[in-house]
Amino acid sequence: MSDELIDQVKQLIIDSLRIEGMSPADIETDAPLFGEGLGLDSIDALQLVVGMENAFGVVVPDATVGTKVFQSVRTMADYIAQHTA
Repeated sequence: MSDELIDQVKQLIIDSLRIEGMSPADIETDAPLFGEGLGLDSIDALQLVVGMENAFGVVVPDATVGTKVFQSVRTMADYIAQHTA
């Protein structure tokens, strides 16, 4: 997995959630996305699912998979890398 993909995922988060005044460098790669980390919620998760589908053509099939995928930027990037050709 490349640093470029990590940065693309960070930008996807910023763009999908319309976070003002934040750059990819402000998001920690291994910090939790929900709760203590970025403090995202279930609506944010849905927006990220749509963003991933649009940007990478990667589908998150259900909430169980989503829980694993959306732990951190790194887990999102890992999932994208594994599910794209």
